[in-house]
Parts: sequence; structure tokens; C-alpha cells
Amino acid sequence: MKCPYCSSPRTKVIDKRDGEDLTVTRRRRRCATCGARFTTYERSELVSLIVVKKDGRREEFSRAKLRAGVTKACAKRPVSAATIEQLVNEVEAELPRHEGPEVNHTVIGELVMQKLREVDHVAYIRFASVYRAFADLTSFEEEIARAKRSALRGQPPAQGPDLTSGQTRQPLIVER
Repeated sequence: MKCPYCSSPRTKVIDKRDGEDLTVTRRRRRCATCGARFTTYERSELVSLIVVKKDGRREEFSRAKLRAGVTKACAKRPVSAATIEQLVNEVEAELPRHEGPEVNHTVIGELVMQKLREVDHVAYIRFASVYRAFADLTSFEEEIARAKRSALRGQPPAQGPDLTSGQTRQPLIVER
């Protein structure tokens, strides 16, 4: 592994840890030339998946695109980066089990929405509004009603507001 700072090939692993789900190995390294420390992540490479897009185009599955979409849906929400990474790992791990080497875009979207619904209802609604491309306010309201019913069935989000009461958290005000 080349050092990202000085490009020296002389690096040494000083710490190794497996991820919780055992799909990722994290390695802390130190460069023997410049002494800089850096982290690398190792994950097994799956057979490349091809995503069949809405317009029929086919392109290679991009983990970065999936993470970017989930991150955007979770923006300014109390969802940690570790939770987002775990969600992306779970979706990526499930994809090869569905249809073989080609996966329809709807499978990915539905998996992400299912996982986001368990994490944060607002992030779920944000993702659904882009993914389903709501044509009007009525379809948006129907999706919110579905999220409320899901919350009533005992699946409240791990974090965030309670959609069943219609109340949101009040910000902490500190007086000086």
C-alpha cells in the first residue's frame, strides 16, 4: 500500500479491526518513510452488478451513488455516518440475492426505502419524494400517511420526531 502523503511503498499495518458486520476490515497504517498515519478499508469485491435504469440503460452499480443518495436524504437529521454506512452495506449485501447479475432500479429504491423507514421517517419521506417523483401533493400526502401507519404498527424511527403525534422536538434554548 502506497503512502497517500509521500507515495512511498514502505508502509506497515499498526492496527487491524473488523467491522461489526464482518464485511469490512479497517487497517491503520504508518509510513516508514515520512511517519504519516492513515486508514485503509478492505472489503471483498463482489461480482459487478449491473443496474437496469428507468429508461432501459444499463450501468454498473455504484456504491458511492447509493451512499450519496442516502446521505442527502439524511441531511440535517440525527442519523450518524455509521448508520448510513451500515444501511448502504446492508443494501449492497442484499442485491446479489435478488435477480442475479442485473438488478432493476426499483429493487434498489425499495430496499433503501425499507431500511430508511426503520432509521428515520423524515429521511424516508425525503428519499421517497425523489425516488417516486411525486407528481402532485396528493401522492406526497399518501406517502406520508403510509409512513404514519407504519409508525403506528410499532415501528417508530430510532431517532427523530414522532410522526404519530404531529409534534417535533423543540430546540434547546440557552439563555446567557
